[in-house]
Amino acid sequence: MNLEEKVNQQMKDAMKAKDQAALRALRAIKSEILLFKTSGASKELDDATEIKILQKMVKQRRDSASIYAEQGRDDLATTENEEIEVISQFLPKQMDEQELDSFVGELVAELGASSMKDMGRVMGEANKRLAGRAEGKMIAAAVKSRLSI
Repeated sequence: MNLEEKVNQQMKDAMKAKDQAALRALRAIKSEILLFKTSGASKELDDATEIKILQKMVKQRRDSASIYAEQGRDDLATTENEEIEVISQFLPKQMDEQELDSFVGELVAELGASSMKDMGRVMGEANKRLAGRAEGKMIAAAVKSRLSI
């Protein structure tokens, strides 16, 4: 069952349960999938593309939630956070900081990186291997801390 089928099934369940937050997020996911399909992109909607779309959606909502919280609009921030929870269900399990740090340590040793000059090479490889399992900011912080030691 691909992402679109899962979303459609959960939309039906959310409608039956009258879960407006879940329904809002699921409709947003479906909208992004349809936008990708009709964008004329020659690529198929594979797992990696699905993960990128979902990560982008989560990042947008996190940014919006932080802006709303700064401006004292907790009602809107809550809405964004509810949508983040629903969208995150479709992403692979996220690594915690300890797992990420040990992974980056192994990767740095494997690539023979020793200074900040090697950061681009390490980041590129880490982003490939950790697609969907860690945010870019977290990966960058872990790599910086490993290479600056």
